Amino acid sequence: MIKKKVLIFGASGQIGRKIIRKATLNNHKVTAVTRNIHKSLFLKTQSPLGYLDIVECNIFDEKNLRNLIKNHDVCINLVGILFEKKNNTFENIHVTFPKILSKLCNEYGLDQFIHVSALGIEKAIDSKYAKSKLDGEKKVRENFNRFTILKPSIVFSQDDNFTTKFMSLLNILPFFPIFYNTKFSPINCSNFSDIILEVINKNICQETIECVGPQVLTFREIIEILLKLINKKRFIVSMPFLLSKIMINFFELMPNPIMTLDQLKLLKYDNILSGQYKSNKDFGIISNLEFENEVKKYSYMWSDGGEFSRK
Repeated sequence: MIKKKVLIFGASGQIGRKIIRKATLNNHKVTAVTRNIHKSLFLKTQSPLGYLDIVECNIFDEKNLRNLIKNHDVCINLVGILFEKKNNTFENIHVTFPKILSKLCNEYGLDQFIHVSALGIEKAIDSKYAKSKLDGEKKVRENFNRFTILKPSIVFSQDDNFTTKFMSLLNILPFFPIFYNTKFSPINCSNFSDIILEVINKNICQETIECVGPQVLTFREIIEILLKLINKKRFIVSMPFLLSKIMINFFELMPNPIMTLDQLKLLKYDNILSGQYKSNKDFGIISNLEFENEVKKYSYMWSDGGEFSRK
Protein backbone atom coordinates (compact mmCIF):
# COMPACT_ATOMS: atom_id res chain seq x y z
CA MET A 1 0.00 0.00 0.00
CA ILE A 2 1.43 3.36 -1.11
CA LYS A 3 2.03 5.80 1.76
CA LYS A 4 2.99 9.04 -0.01
CA LYS A 5 3.71 10.23 -3.53
CA VAL A 6 7.19 11.76 -3.52
CA LEU A 7 8.58 14.00 -6.27
CA ILE A 8 12.39 14.32 -6.46
CA PHE A 9 14.31 16.93 -8.43
CA GLY A 10 17.99 16.07 -8.84
CA ALA A 11 17.16 12.39 -8.52
CA SER A 12 20.06 11.00 -10.56
CA GLY A 13 22.76 12.20 -8.15
CA GLN A 14 24.23 10.21 -5.27
CA ILE A 15 21.63 11.42 -2.75
CA GLY A 16 18.70 11.03 -5.12
CA ARG A 17 19.53 7.42 -5.91
CA LYS A 18 19.72 6.53 -2.21
CA ILE A 19 16.41 8.23 -1.47
CA ILE A 20 14.71 6.41 -4.35
CA ARG A 21 15.88 3.06 -3.01
CA LYS A 22 14.90 3.73 0.60
CA ALA A 23 11.65 5.57 -0.06
CA THR A 24 10.30 2.94 -2.44
CA LEU A 25 11.24 0.13 -0.05
CA ASN A 26 9.18 2.05 2.55
CA ASN A 27 6.16 1.96 0.21
CA HIS A 28 6.39 5.53 -1.02
CA LYS A 29 5.70 6.06 -4.74
CA VAL A 30 8.52 8.14 -6.28
CA THR A 31 8.66 10.30 -9.38
CA ALA A 32 12.26 11.07 -10.34
CA VAL A 33 12.78 14.18 -12.47
CA THR A 34 15.77 14.21 -14.81
CA ARG A 35 17.13 16.41 -17.58
CA ASN A 36 17.86 13.42 -19.84
CA ILE A 37 15.73 10.31 -19.41
CA HIS A 38 17.99 8.19 -21.65
CA LYS A 39 20.93 8.78 -19.32
CA SER A 40 18.84 8.05 -16.24
CA LEU A 41 17.12 4.76 -17.05
CA PHE A 42 19.57 3.08 -14.63
CA LEU A 43 17.39 4.60 -11.88
CA LYS A 44 14.86 1.84 -12.62
CA THR A 45 17.23 -0.56 -10.85
CA GLN A 46 16.90 1.43 -7.60
CA SER A 47 13.31 0.46 -6.77
CA PRO A 48 10.77 -2.37 -6.67
CA LEU A 49 8.60 -2.73 -9.78
CA GLY A 50 5.79 -0.19 -9.97
CA TYR A 51 7.10 2.21 -7.32
CA LEU A 52 9.15 4.53 -9.57
CA ASP A 53 8.36 6.80 -12.51
CA ILE A 54 11.11 8.68 -14.35
CA VAL A 55 10.17 11.97 -16.02
CA GLU A 56 12.24 14.19 -18.31
CA CYS A 57 11.64 17.86 -17.61
CA ASN A 58 13.15 21.31 -18.04
CA ILE A 59 13.15 22.51 -14.44
CA PHE A 60 12.23 26.06 -15.50
CA ASP A 61 9.20 24.99 -17.56
CA GLU A 62 6.46 26.09 -15.16
CA LYS A 63 3.67 24.32 -17.06
CA ASN A 64 5.40 20.96 -16.68
CA LEU A 65 6.28 21.72 -13.07
CA ARG A 66 2.62 22.37 -12.30
CA ASN A 67 1.56 19.06 -13.85
CA LEU A 68 4.14 17.23 -11.75
CA ILE A 69 3.67 18.96 -8.41
CA LYS A 70 -0.13 18.86 -8.27
CA ASN A 71 -0.16 15.05 -8.21
CA HIS A 72 2.25 14.60 -5.28
CA ASP A 73 2.32 14.83 -1.49
CA VAL A 74 6.02 15.60 -0.98
CA CYS A 75 8.51 17.53 -3.12
CA ILE A 76 12.28 17.19 -2.59
CA ASN A 77 14.77 19.60 -4.14
CA LEU A 78 18.31 18.21 -4.45
CA VAL A 79 19.34 20.43 -7.37
CA GLY A 80 22.57 22.32 -6.82
CA ILE A 81 25.83 23.31 -8.50
CA LEU A 82 29.35 23.92 -7.19
CA PHE A 83 30.43 26.30 -9.96
CA GLU A 84 28.67 28.36 -12.61
CA LYS A 85 28.34 27.56 -16.31
CA LYS A 86 26.54 29.69 -18.92
CA ASN A 87 22.86 29.63 -17.89
CA ASN A 88 23.56 27.45 -14.84
CA THR A 89 24.23 30.35 -12.51
CA PHE A 90 24.03 30.22 -8.73
CA GLU A 91 21.14 32.69 -8.91
CA ASN A 92 19.11 30.52 -11.31
CA ILE A 93 19.74 27.16 -9.64
CA HIS A 94 19.91 28.07 -5.94
CA VAL A 95 17.44 30.98 -5.76
CA THR A 96 15.02 31.13 -8.71
CA PHE A 97 14.33 27.39 -8.92
CA PRO A 98 13.51 26.79 -5.21
CA LYS A 99 11.45 30.01 -5.29
CA ILE A 100 9.32 28.57 -8.12
CA LEU A 101 9.03 25.15 -6.46
CA SER A 102 8.03 26.50 -3.05
CA LYS A 103 5.36 28.76 -4.58
CA LEU A 104 3.86 25.85 -6.52
CA CYS A 105 3.98 23.57 -3.47
CA ASN A 106 2.00 26.20 -1.60
CA GLU A 107 -0.47 26.68 -4.45
CA TYR A 108 -1.22 22.96 -4.70
CA GLY A 109 -1.22 22.34 -0.95
CA LEU A 110 1.54 19.74 -0.68
CA ASP A 111 2.22 18.13 2.70
CA GLN A 112 5.96 18.93 2.60
CA PHE A 113 8.69 20.65 0.65
CA ILE A 114 12.14 19.33 1.56
CA HIS A 115 14.91 21.63 0.36
CA VAL A 116 18.58 20.62 0.60
CA SER A 117 20.89 23.58 1.20
CA ALA A 118 24.38 23.55 2.74
CA LEU A 119 26.08 23.74 6.13
CA GLY A 120 28.48 26.46 7.21
CA ILE A 121 27.38 29.18 4.79
CA GLU A 122 26.01 31.82 7.16
CA LYS A 123 29.37 33.53 7.69
CA ALA A 124 30.62 33.13 4.12
CA ILE A 125 29.18 36.42 2.90
CA ASP A 126 32.04 36.86 0.38
CA SER A 127 31.04 33.66 -1.49
CA LYS A 128 28.51 33.81 -4.34
CA TYR A 129 27.67 30.14 -3.71
CA ALA A 130 26.93 30.73 -0.04
CA LYS A 131 24.91 33.89 -0.69
CA SER A 132 22.78 32.13 -3.31
CA LYS A 133 22.12 29.18 -0.98
CA LEU A 134 21.04 31.52 1.82
CA ASP A 135 18.83 33.52 -0.54
CA GLY A 136 17.24 30.25 -1.71
CA GLU A 137 16.49 29.24 1.87
CA LYS A 138 14.88 32.64 2.46
CA LYS A 139 12.59 32.26 -0.57
CA VAL A 140 11.51 28.78 0.58
CA ARG A 141 10.60 30.06 4.06
CA GLU A 142 8.68 33.01 2.61
CA ASN A 143 6.65 30.98 0.12
CA PHE A 144 5.68 27.76 1.91
CA ASN A 145 5.21 27.15 5.62
CA ARG A 146 5.46 23.34 5.51
CA PHE A 147 9.12 23.44 4.52
CA THR A 148 12.03 21.45 5.88
CA ILE A 149 15.48 22.82 5.04
CA LEU A 150 18.35 20.36 5.41
CA LYS A 151 21.89 21.70 5.70
CA PRO A 152 24.41 18.85 5.34
CA SER A 153 28.15 18.99 5.76
CA ILE A 154 30.16 17.21 3.06
CA VAL A 155 28.12 14.22 1.82
CA PHE A 156 30.41 11.36 0.84
CA SER A 157 30.05 7.98 -0.88
CA GLN A 158 31.64 6.02 -3.71
CA ASP A 159 29.60 8.20 -6.11
CA ASP A 160 30.56 11.57 -4.64
CA ASN A 161 32.62 14.38 -6.12
CA PHE A 162 34.69 14.83 -2.99
CA THR A 163 36.58 11.73 -1.84
CA THR A 164 36.74 10.32 -5.37
CA LYS A 165 38.15 13.54 -6.81
CA PHE A 166 40.78 13.89 -4.10
CA MET A 167 41.88 10.25 -4.33
CA SER A 168 42.31 10.72 -8.08
CA LEU A 169 44.42 13.84 -7.49
CA LEU A 170 46.49 12.16 -4.79
CA ASN A 171 47.39 9.46 -7.29
CA ILE A 172 48.97 11.90 -9.75
CA LEU A 173 50.21 14.88 -7.74
CA PRO A 174 53.65 14.78 -6.04
CA PHE A 175 52.28 17.08 -3.32
CA PHE A 176 48.86 18.21 -2.16
CA PRO A 177 48.09 21.88 -1.38
CA ILE A 178 46.09 22.82 1.71
CA PHE A 179 44.59 26.29 1.43
CA TYR A 180 42.79 26.40 4.80
CA ASN A 181 42.58 23.71 7.47
CA THR A 182 38.79 23.83 7.47
CA LYS A 183 36.82 21.61 9.85
CA PHE A 184 34.16 19.29 8.39
CA SER A 185 31.62 16.83 9.79
CA PRO A 186 31.38 14.46 6.80
CA ILE A 187 28.10 12.57 6.56
CA ASN A 188 27.75 9.36 4.61
CA CYS A 189 25.19 9.49 1.81
CA SER A 190 23.31 6.52 3.27
CA ASN A 191 22.97 8.30 6.63
CA PHE A 192 21.85 11.53 4.95
CA SER A 193 19.16 9.69 2.96
CA ASP A 194 18.01 8.13 6.26
CA ILE A 195 17.46 11.65 7.60
CA ILE A 196 15.38 12.60 4.55
CA LEU A 197 13.30 9.42 4.90
CA GLU A 198 12.65 10.20 8.58
CA VAL A 199 11.56 13.73 7.65
CA ILE A 200 9.04 12.24 5.21
CA ASN A 201 7.81 9.46 7.50
CA LYS A 202 7.41 11.70 10.55
CA ASN A 203 6.13 14.67 8.55
CA ILE A 204 8.73 17.00 10.09
CA CYS A 205 7.93 20.55 8.93
CA GLN A 206 8.85 24.16 9.69
CA GLU A 207 12.36 23.12 10.64
CA THR A 208 15.88 23.91 9.50
CA ILE A 209 18.12 20.97 10.35
CA GLU A 210 21.91 20.81 10.24
CA CYS A 211 23.01 17.33 9.19
CA VAL A 212 26.39 15.97 10.28
CA GLY A 213 28.25 12.72 10.65
CA PRO A 214 29.75 11.31 13.88
CA GLN A 215 33.17 13.01 13.54
CA VAL A 216 34.77 16.42 13.14
CA LEU A 217 37.80 16.24 10.83
CA THR A 218 40.09 18.95 9.50
CA PHE A 219 40.84 19.11 5.79
CA ARG A 220 44.38 17.92 6.51
CA GLU A 221 43.09 14.95 8.50
CA ILE A 222 40.76 14.02 5.61
CA ILE A 223 43.64 14.08 3.12
CA GLU A 224 45.84 12.04 5.48
CA ILE A 225 43.08 9.41 5.79
CA LEU A 226 42.68 9.22 2.01
CA LEU A 227 46.46 8.84 1.56
CA LYS A 228 46.50 6.04 4.11
CA LEU A 229 43.60 4.23 2.44
CA ILE A 230 45.16 4.29 -1.05
CA ASN A 231 48.62 3.56 0.37
CA LYS A 232 50.30 6.68 -1.00
CA LYS A 233 52.81 9.10 0.48
CA ARG A 234 52.56 12.72 -0.57
CA PHE A 235 53.78 16.04 0.81
CA ILE A 236 50.92 18.08 2.23
CA VAL A 237 51.80 21.74 1.70
CA SER A 238 50.09 24.73 3.31
CA MET A 239 49.66 27.30 0.55
CA PRO A 240 49.76 31.07 1.17
CA PHE A 241 46.66 32.91 -0.05
CA LEU A 242 48.25 34.76 -2.98
CA LEU A 243 49.85 31.60 -4.36
CA SER A 244 46.54 29.79 -3.87
CA LYS A 245 44.75 32.40 -5.98
CA ILE A 246 47.28 32.03 -8.81
CA MET A 247 46.89 28.25 -8.80
CA ILE A 248 43.10 28.41 -8.73
CA ASN A 249 43.00 30.96 -11.56
CA PHE A 250 44.64 28.23 -13.62
CA PHE A 251 42.13 25.62 -12.40
CA GLU A 252 39.23 27.83 -13.47
CA LEU A 253 40.34 27.57 -17.11
CA MET A 254 39.34 23.88 -17.07
CA PRO A 255 35.84 22.80 -18.26
CA ASN A 256 35.26 21.17 -14.84
CA PRO A 257 37.59 23.02 -12.47
CA ILE A 258 39.18 21.19 -9.56
CA MET A 259 38.46 24.27 -7.46
CA THR A 260 37.26 27.83 -8.02
CA LEU A 261 38.03 31.10 -6.27
CA ASP A 262 34.52 31.07 -4.85
CA GLN A 263 35.14 27.64 -3.31
CA LEU A 264 38.42 28.93 -1.88
CA LYS A 265 36.42 31.63 -0.09
CA LEU A 266 34.11 28.95 1.34
CA LEU A 267 37.07 27.06 2.76
CA LYS A 268 37.79 29.94 5.13
CA TYR A 269 34.78 28.87 7.19
CA ASP A 270 34.26 25.66 9.15
CA ASN A 271 31.64 23.20 7.91
CA ILE A 272 30.41 21.94 11.27
CA LEU A 273 27.40 22.45 13.57
CA SER A 274 26.78 26.15 14.15
CA GLY A 275 24.32 25.83 17.04
CA GLN A 276 22.01 28.21 15.19
CA TYR A 277 19.61 25.42 14.22
CA LYS A 278 18.64 21.97 15.44
CA SER A 279 20.69 19.04 14.19
CA ASN A 280 19.73 15.54 13.12
CA LYS A 281 20.76 14.41 16.62
CA ASP A 282 18.02 16.57 18.14
CA PHE A 283 15.47 14.51 16.22
CA GLY A 284 17.01 11.21 17.35
CA ILE A 285 18.46 10.54 13.89
CA ILE A 286 22.01 9.37 14.50
CA SER A 287 24.57 9.33 11.68
CA ASN A 288 26.93 6.57 12.79
CA LEU A 289 28.94 5.75 9.65
CA GLU A 290 32.51 6.96 10.20
CA PHE A 291 34.51 8.51 7.39
CA GLU A 292 37.53 6.20 7.26
CA ASN A 293 35.54 2.97 7.67
CA GLU A 294 33.16 3.86 4.83
CA VAL A 295 35.72 5.24 2.38
CA LYS A 296 37.80 2.11 2.93
CA LYS A 297 35.03 0.10 1.25
CA TYR A 298 35.68 1.74 -2.12
CA SER A 299 39.15 3.33 -1.85
CA TYR A 300 40.77 0.19 -3.34
CA MET A 301 39.73 1.50 -6.78
CA TRP A 302 42.41 4.21 -6.38
CA SER A 303 45.11 1.90 -5.01
CA ASP A 304 47.82 0.21 -7.05
CA GLY A 305 46.39 -3.11 -8.16
CA GLY A 306 42.79 -1.97 -7.87
CA GLU A 307 40.49 -4.74 -6.65
CA PHE A 308 43.47 -7.05 -6.14
CA SER A 309 44.84 -4.67 -3.50
CA ARG A 310 41.89 -5.38 -1.19
CA LYS A 311 42.75 -7.09 2.07
